[in-house]
Amino acid sequence: MATKRSSAVPESVCASPSLKISKEVNPQHASETLLFVSLMGGGVPVPENCNTHAFYDRFFRSFIKVDHIQRGKISCTILAKAPICNGYGTLHGGAVGSLVEVLSTACARTVVAEDKGLFLGEISISYLSATPINEEVLANASVVKTGRNLTVVALEFKLKKTGNLVYITHATFYNMPVASL
Repeated sequence: MATKRSSAVPESVCASPSLKISKEVNPQHASETLLFVSLMGGGVPVPENCNTHAFYDRFFRSFIKVDHIQRGKISCTILAKAPICNGYGTLHGGAVGSLVEVLSTACARTVVAEDKGLFLGEISISYLSATPINEEVLANASVVKTGRNLTVVALEFKLKKTGNLVYITHATFYNMPVASL
């Protein structure tokens, strides 16, 4: 059963004005949770210059430098700068997911005709280790399978300095047929 916010829970920039806290939750724990979310940047408004069409795509692509392209393969260097790192000083897991989407789509496009649409059906990411802030990561994507209806891309991310594997991923795309109108 949820109740209105207890007076023991202080106001928080990340809390909704209609915040309800269950009776089973200790007010001290609720307060600590709100503090944690606030410290991680919760409730901070999006700057106006970031509130534009396609900002997100351009933002993530700015951390990628393409090193090599060939049919079915693409190699890139990614710099783990502060804007895509978490509060622990490592590359944010969500940023890794966004980078996987960009790189796997680029790799799939090396074998799938431009006139066919790509629908991203699945991404799988194994987080093996953390990438410290300001480290360079080598990303190697390759097409594992491609056919008339399906393309699968595998990616490996390794720390440039040590060669240690940090993430293993795969993405499955459905090749959309060209509409005949």
